[in-house]
Amino acid sequence: MIERLADVHTHFLPPRMQRRVWDHFDQAGPLIGRPWPITYRGSEQERVETLRKLNVQMFSALAYAHRPDMAADLNEWTLAFAERTPGCLPSATFFPEPGVTAYAQAALDRGARIWKLHLQVGGFDPRLAELDPVWGLMAEAGAPVVVHAGSGPVAAGFTGPGPIGDVLRKHPRLSVIIAHAGAPEYEGFLELAERYEQVRLDTTMAFTDFFERMAPFPRDLRPRLRALGLAGKVLLGSDFPNIPYPYEHQIESLARLELGDEWLNAVCWWNAQALFAPRG
Repeated sequence: MIERLADVHTHFLPPRMQRRVWDHFDQAGPLIGRPWPITYRGSEQERVETLRKLNVQMFSALAYAHRPDMAADLNEWTLAFAERTPGCLPSATFFPEPGVTAYAQAALDRGARIWKLHLQVGGFDPRLAELDPVWGLMAEAGAPVVVHAGSGPVAAGFTGPGPIGDVLRKHPRLSVIIAHAGAPEYEGFLELAERYEQVRLDTTMAFTDFFERMAPFPRDLRPRLRALGLAGKVLLGSDFPNIPYPYEHQIESLARLELGDEWLNAVCWWNAQALFAPRG
């Protein structure tokens, strides 16, 4: 039985940006060939209360920039949100642009614990020279970066395990959490998690009926997924509130993998507790 949940992949955004994101999902159907209704389209406080009722005791406020001159302001908002919201991990982002190293350092100094990059939406190469010092900062700080690097639901120029794999070869101590378990390139991203000590996967939308129709997880990879989870390298993620089904379906989808109660509790709680244990 799972008593507590720690969800490393949830989104809270400034109100205007949140509305624009939901408008994007409302129009996403033609791009992916099916509707994507938002299940939890409530106020900020209603969404926080929903997580509490679901017994999600740790969560994030992941934001990501898709163009220059966004990231620093987003960090101001998400870090302030965490300061006023118990249980929320201080969250931040960065983008390849002038000044990126300075504002990333400022966010670290302010206590940012988890970061988000979206290579598909941002459309940038993680190997860009201006990002190299930032990857170094993240590696030195041990700050996990949730990276949407997989090609689902639509491939882009710098998705797949290759580009982020090149970054890891240069910064092997970098802590990266591969969003959506790397769908649909599951095996390639499992290999990165097996190869690098600080590479992990999150479960966001993976294994749900919605994703299984688009990118089914190969059954023969389940033993490797189980081993990674028991090693602390698989973490619960959901994409709340931007999901087209009830939150509980993500948990049910993990349970029906039949990888055992020990695995399920590790993924849903203990692995995140170990990764984000209080410092000092």
